[in-house]
Amino acid sequence: MTKTISITLKSYPHTTPLKTGAIGDPALSLAFTEIEPIHRAFAPMARTQNVDVCEMAIVTYLLAKAYDKPIILLPAVVAARFQMNCLIANKNRRLLTPADLPGATVGVRAYTQTTGMWVRGILAADHGVPIDKVHWLTFEGAHLAEYHDPSFTRRAPAGEKLLPTFEAGKLDAAILGNDLPDDPDYVPVVEHPEAADLAWYNRHHFVPINHMVVVSKALAAKNPDAVRRIYRLIRQGIETAPKKPGPDKFPCGIEALHGPMELILDYCERQQLLPRKLTVDEIFADTRQVLKDEAE
Repeated sequence: MTKTISITLKSYPHTTPLKTGAIGDPALSLAFTEIEPIHRAFAPMARTQNVDVCEMAIVTYLLAKAYDKPIILLPAVVAARFQMNCLIANKNRRLLTPADLPGATVGVRAYTQTTGMWVRGILAADHGVPIDKVHWLTFEGAHLAEYHDPSFTRRAPAGEKLLPTFEAGKLDAAILGNDLPDDPDYVPVVEHPEAADLAWYNRHHFVPINHMVVVSKALAAKNPDAVRRIYRLIRQGIETAPKKPGPDKFPCGIEALHGPMELILDYCERQQLLPRKLTVDEIFADTRQVLKDEAE
């Protein structure tokens, strides 16, 4: 009898066909769990592997890998976006530029949030902002209990939330992702963010990666064929989804992801996001073992 595989994915154009059964595999029985917002699924998967397959932010996965959690990364991007719109200030209070950020108080949901990693990494690399000179105010801890935020961060009082704190004028700027408010008074700190994103893309040749997919090592050990089949379904969903004009946001395969992962690791190390050094080869060692030739 086919074992039902538990899986948590957000509904995107490229994952919805899997969730509705429009794309499927007769050898698999998939039971989907809905969690909104999807980032609430990451900590339970990273800490206890509460499901067999789960969408996961890339920084959460890297922390899990660094702490030797039994999960394996599938080389398929399911969420990516340009990031320069995500750092905002209120133009009626203080119109900031990147040069003004040292000494300013900037809110971010969690220091380990992947969107925050990208924004800080780009600010440091492209605008010369010394990350440890910004006053980072966080509202949640990391998805991995072992991780402790750097000394140049501080936690907001219990019960406070990022967006209301920003709207109340208690922050000079804030990093927001899917919860970006639609308010003309809130403007990006980086001027002409779309042009900045395009320039970044032209240098690095990929869209900043937010979420990929992981599987538990227990599933991979018991049923590696199921893992390969799940990966094929994810790729099929990506390859057959309607394509929007512009850069490819959803690369698949280790070869396509090698360069992006190198940059992500560099950004993470510079921001004190990892407890130990990781390499791309270490990240994908288990992936290659399970997926074999399909991993490339």
